[in-house]
Amino acid sequence: MAEKTPRSAWRQAKGQCFEALALQFLEARGLELLARNVRCRLGEIDLVLLHHGTVVFTEVRYRRSTCYGRAHSTVDHQKQRRIRDAARFFLSRHPLLARQPCRFDVIGMEGSDAGNITWIRGAFY
Repeated sequence: MAEKTPRSAWRQAKGQCFEALALQFLEARGLELLARNVRCRLGEIDLVLLHHGTVVFTEVRYRRSTCYGRAHSTVDHQKQRRIRDAARFFLSRHPLLARQPCRFDVIGMEGSDAGNITWIRGAFY
């Protein structure tokens, strides 16, 4: 396994910080955390939550500036496919949750303090 560069370690720590902010935002709205950073060879899911009986797979995106578009708009079809594949992996490991309805949400965060949060419920299927 390759050693992390200082830049990649910094980016990972920054990403974890924004995921924590997103989690705090969602928990304040009644969602319950089930898992973080679900990884498989096909993809990754930042947050898996439960919301009124629905399993919510959440992608957290951050951009310092909106000069080149909004953070949530960076979840393209390829990223959506990887998230869906990771969701299938997660549900195969948690058969009781596989019986629940599911949805895919995106949290977009922008600005130097990420105070601008956009929550898109059911962002894709």
